[in-house]
Amino acid sequence: MGLCYRKFFALLAFTTMVVAAASVGQAQELSLRERPFAVATPAIRNVIVVGFVGGFVSPGDTKHPEVQFAAYLHDRYPLIHAEVFGNHHGQKALHQVVRLIDTDHDGVISSAERERSTIIIYGHSWGATETVAFANKLGRMNIPVALTVQIDTIAKPGHKASSISPNVTRAINFYQTRGPLHGAPEIVAFDSARTIVLGNIRMTYEDRPINCDNYSWYSRTLNKPHHEIENDFRVWDQIASLIDSDLSGVPSTADAPSPSRSPFFKYLRRGFQAGETETAGLNPPSAGDGN
Repeated sequence: MGLCYRKFFALLAFTTMVVAAASVGQAQELSLRERPFAVATPAIRNVIVVGFVGGFVSPGDTKHPEVQFAAYLHDRYPLIHAEVFGNHHGQKALHQVVRLIDTDHDGVISSAERERSTIIIYGHSWGATETVAFANKLGRMNIPVALTVQIDTIAKPGHKASSISPNVTRAINFYQTRGPLHGAPEIVAFDSARTIVLGNIRMTYEDRPINCDNYSWYSRTLNKPHHEIENDFRVWDQIASLIDSDLSGVPSTADAPSPSRSPFFKYLRRGFQAGETETAGLNPPSAGDGN
């Protein structure tokens, strides 16, 4: 009987050890499975970048730098959301942004969700007009905007020029003055105590032709300066620099190049810009300041 008891207790002890080891392994496996969800904790900044193309350009047309810039930003900052819309699709963009801000999907945007969100908006031509209108729509919902960027703003039919709404922290305007279509030379803040206008930057192209083969012969002939500013590396390098300052601390690709050195903008290297990677400053010597 003594021998039987000893065998029984030895078997019981071995079984207990196996069960305990299995429990630890299961707990470790569960921990590993849950680990990716820790990346989406509420403390992580929710960065949303919205771009608006000009005219009747498709938001999926990769020949245009607004579209390529969104791809560039997503490559540089893999955890952000960057998306481009048509300038007549403001309501669609608003629905998307509200959905992205509402991270707990309860249908209500809380103050915490607002505070965690960093929203940046940019656009060219009619898309620049929509940039201002879109920021205003977010302002009416008490949603803050970190930065708005306007490139050669052309008023859309039925839209009046408006000041930058107080929910915008910083705003900048790039424009040129030649051709039948040329951008608004000045943007102003509705409340200068809440919004910093970084500059109204005049760009010139008399001695700096920019390749515009991404547009038709008709557009290049009749309205080239309006498209030169859109394709100007100096403008996109400056915008990227401003966004980098807003996204300090956001996980990014190590040693990511500026737009002028990025393969995402390879087609723009043709023509005058082929040998240049100059970055535009807020007061570029060759462009002048429109203030």
